[in-house]
Amino acid sequence: MVATVAAGMAATSMAAPAACGGHGDKSTMLVSTAWLAEHLNDSNLVVLAVGVKTEYDAGHIPGSLFLEYMDTHLMKGPTGLSVELPPMADLAALFGKFGVTNNSRIVLYQTKDWFTPTARVYLTLDAMGLGRQAAVLDGGFPVWSKEGRPVTAEVRTVKPGMVETCQQNDVIAYLDEVKADVHHPGVAIIDARAAEYYTGQTQPNDQRRGHIPGARSIPFTSLADSTGKLKSPAELAELFRAAGVKQGDRVIAYCHIGQQASAVYFAARYLGYDARLYDGSWEEWSAHKELPAERSSPATAGGH
Repeated sequence: MVATVAAGMAATSMAAPAACGGHGDKSTMLVSTAWLAEHLNDSNLVVLAVGVKTEYDAGHIPGSLFLEYMDTHLMKGPTGLSVELPPMADLAALFGKFGVTNNSRIVLYQTKDWFTPTARVYLTLDAMGLGRQAAVLDGGFPVWSKEGRPVTAEVRTVKPGMVETCQQNDVIAYLDEVKADVHHPGVAIIDARAAEYYTGQTQPNDQRRGHIPGARSIPFTSLADSTGKLKSPAELAELFRAAGVKQGDRVIAYCHIGQQASAVYFAARYLGYDARLYDGSWEEWSAHKELPAERSSPATAGGH
């Protein structure tokens, strides 16, 4: 679900910085299957598969390692919320097991149709300060295999790495910030859930119907084209424009629990927006009964 990277992307744009910090952009956030095939033997490359273990075991990109998605976040941890960032030290230890260092070039790919978890892992690396040296593979394993590129069931030996994190404070938005930014000029709150939840037509489990007041709709499913890749920059820009996002706005994306919205976060960063993920998402907002919920007509929902 990743946009096609221009052929012949300069190798220098893929060079990993020696220290962490900052965010990726169009030149670093996406890599094509052709680029990965050419750089598969680079000494600093770490390729991580996100998805279902049985799919990885059946065949994967040579040299890639399976990252258990559930290990990358906390479920019902200290906050009681789902899919929350773990402490930086825990994340450094986790990725270090895969040989990641501050000099690594990290490429993530979905084993099948798991783009939102893959985007969430990208966001996690971004929060760790490794965003400039991380990327998502254009189309993931489905495109790789469809193109007839090499596939293996062998799992390579891993030499553990050491990661020095520098937590980025402009990745995650918290409840107080979101409350303060409702209807705030220069801030666009984006609901990444399916339109039926945004409008209030469907009630999400035991949560309230509707959306955060003033939020606009960009369903995470609207970001992909028919091949499963992210839409072109022009098409993405039009989606954001149609949702009322202006040039220079800060984008705060949310969904049910903070996974689907990671795709909107990824797209927003890719387009150059100052992006945040409201990690508590509707799970947290809905639980605060004193906070208002707004319903909208289907005509206002994005992705149509």
